[in-house]
Amino acid sequence: MTTRRTRPAPRPPEGTPPRAELARQARAALADAVRIARWAAGGASPGTPPLAAQALERAAAALALSPAQVRSGWDRARLAGLVELHGERARPGWRLRAWDRDDSAVLRGWVALFDAWSLVHPAPQGIESTAVAEAVEAVPQVLSLLQLSAGPVTVPALLDLLGQRVAELHEERCEVPYGPQPLPAPEEPAPTAHPAALVALLLDWALEGLAAVGALTLGAGTATLTPLGNWAVWVKLEQICVAAQSPAGNIEQSAADMLLGCARLTPGPARAEYRAWLAARPVGSAVAELLGVARGEDALLRGLAFEALRVVGAPAEPEVRSVVTDPSLRPYALLWLAEYDGTDPEDAQEVLSREEATWLWVDTAAAVADHGETGLLVRHLDSAVQGTVPALLDEVRAVGHPRTVQVLVALAAAHPDPALAKAVRKAAFQVHTGGA
Repeated sequence: MTTRRTRPAPRPPEGTPPRAELARQARAALADAVRIARWAAGGASPGTPPLAAQALERAAAALALSPAQVRSGWDRARLAGLVELHGERARPGWRLRAWDRDDSAVLRGWVALFDAWSLVHPAPQGIESTAVAEAVEAVPQVLSLLQLSAGPVTVPALLDLLGQRVAELHEERCEVPYGPQPLPAPEEPAPTAHPAALVALLLDWALEGLAAVGALTLGAGTATLTPLGNWAVWVKLEQICVAAQSPAGNIEQSAADMLLGCARLTPGPARAEYRAWLAARPVGSAVAELLGVARGEDALLRGLAFEALRVVGAPAEPEVRSVVTDPSLRPYALLWLAEYDGTDPEDAQEVLSREEATWLWVDTAAAVADHGETGLLVRHLDSAVQGTVPALLDEVRAVGHPRTVQVLVALAAAHPDPALAKAVRKAAFQVHTGGA
């Protein structure tokens, strides 16, 4: 047993509308995207992405929108997880199915769009990708200032903050020459990361992009967070605070150590720890690190890594889809994708072949053998798809999992039935010696 300190439920800033009102505003902001997603995934032309020329015209006519509005709404629908493309077919995302009844799904969809503001409103042509990346990385500080100010903030103040942060990021990325270097002359000012005109252009682009997703409003030389934007920034700041107060210090741990620290937590607290760890890292590098852990030899960490990836959601989908061809990750990836596509977790096992389900059974048994209790390993027998122990042993021998022998030996040692334990030991010996 472990004792965990709990924090009182955090309260949003004073003046934040109730959750139901925030969800209403998010629904209004994404109304066109929802209409287009429903038309593409289940309307008059089910499964047809509306960006093909003929489909674009049909969508515009059916929805009384201009082609430009259809394109914009389609992009937002995809970024908000309302619709998914599978080859040339569009399918409704789980958020679209829950849109009218689940405020949490609506708010998560809007936050996904908020996080993708730089895709909704692409950077002006001619700006180096490095400068764009630095501006995107600096925007959270701009949003924090807007949130803390609780009202309009002048563009010059935002420009000063963005310039400082971009300069810091630029300096961090610069290579440090090896060996002693002469100090600059005192009268020579340090070179700036980017010209002031470029920083101003980057700020204009960022503010316009955030306004385009409904996170802020622009006035005469000022910017103000909308209620949705204020709430979203507060949520992200709160996630970082939770991470910093993590009892196990998971925010500073590697993915493997973080997952091990969460191994004995119940699902709710474990997900909170995953969110805290993820909030402190760029999504791309966090997903790559989790998949790197999943490729290791520890089966427990493999399963936990995919649990953490479930918290990541849509941004992890391309990387998870890319590991389907990896035999050791395929069953986990298929289950993840099935649940991501809206399949009930209890029914997701149906996407696995018999061989894949057997491989997953052995891998899970290996995790239990390494980290669990003997009684749990015995109970794990009931989860096998085969239905009988002889059939299970036949298929386990054939599946070729590298931990098969160890799992069977541990099961034989743990099982109270002498006859069954003997059969399992025999199967372990046959796998070990290569016999039939």
